[in-house]
Amino acid sequence: MGKKYNILIVEDHALTRFALKTSLREAEFVNEIYEASCAQEAYERLAVSEVQLVIMDLGLPGVNGVKATQEIKKMYKKIKVVVLTSHNEESEVVKCLEAGISAYCSKDIKPDKLIELLQDILNGNLWFDSTVSQYVLNSKRNGTLQKSKIEDEYNLTLKEKKVLSLLADGNSNQQIAKKLNISINTAKVHVCNILQKLSVDDRTQAAIKAIKENIIG
Repeated sequence: MGKKYNILIVEDHALTRFALKTSLREAEFVNEIYEASCAQEAYERLAVSEVQLVIMDLGLPGVNGVKATQEIKKMYKKIKVVVLTSHNEESEVVKCLEAGISAYCSKDIKPDKLIELLQDILNGNLWFDSTVSQYVLNSKRNGTLQKSKIEDEYNLTLKEKKVLSLLADGNSNQQIAKKLNISINTAKVHVCNILQKLSVDDRTQAAIKAIKENIIG
């Protein structure tokens, strides 16, 4: 038996909470599932229950999900927050990123993909929907994104760090090869190694993780 985790769903729509709870019960890593329909209920639940992960809607009544996320991460730094929302305004995304969320995904996500994503988050990974990934990269370039780590824990070589830095700046494999004076095949190998070491599926996720965790400075 693997480790089990307690999850809090913060969502004002009862039907959505029910659907999420039903889906999560199928996951082997889930222990208790708590519910809150607003920020205040979430604070009260967290004060009395040990929770490892919060699924947060942004469109909450009263105190919205952005402010609730900021408050929760301020009080409980170790709790992982996954934003699950239909909102994708850049200002909200950036504020959530700065608060230290672990994932930002659309409510359109399929239940099996959500369960897989939550498992990854609990294992220490990050995930951001493709619709908001550009905001993350923009935040890095504008210097607004607070970086959560100061050390490289992924055993990247110096060359891989250089490749990752160029990748995060939007360079293609061909451009990376030219700038580092290496063959395009070598560039591809470096990119594949980077994706594997960072436990991500594509270049965008690698760039986001590198920026969010301050891997490339």
